Amino acid sequence: MRIHRFGLVALLVLALPLAGCSTAGFGVPGAFGPGPSPALEGGIAATGNPVATRALADARGHFRNQDFGDSAMLYQKVVELAPQDPEGYVGLAASYDRLGRFDLADRAYDTLFKLVGGTAQYYNNRGYSYLLRGNLSAALGSFRRAQALDPDNVVVANNMKLLASATSGTRA
Repeated sequence: MRIHRFGLVALLVLALPLAGCSTAGFGVPGAFGPGPSPALEGGIAATGNPVATRALADARGHFRNQDFGDSAMLYQKVVELAPQDPEGYVGLAASYDRLGRFDLADRAYDTLFKLVGGTAQYYNNRGYSYLLRGNLSAALGSFRRAQALDPDNVVVANNMKLLASATSGTRA
């Protein structure tokens, strides 16, 4: 069992540049991009809070640089300053996922779902979280929901391929 989990982790590390959680949005209406979702009112743009805006920019930078402890700390600040802004929760959950703090990621995902419901990005990120945990059946269910909502999404398609590779590796 340990060998399979180690193989899954090695596969995920190699595939990270191709797949994963999306903190930058999918470029579709209602997705969370570099700014607030056009489908939502409120959030950082509506607050005009320069501290929240700066924290969000810094959090994005730390996440891109794989400084997940720093990005989690800054995304936590973002959600405290702008609790209705979904991008803060997307980044917070993704940061916690990368730190292996799935208990905290689950809390952020739960709050995100309450804010926006089940979007393609939500299900993709949740699926990737399950994949990192080794819960392949839950990952598949989430990726399928994301794919049903956005069939042409490249990030979701790459995650489905990654999952298929991980699944075939555990059967061998």
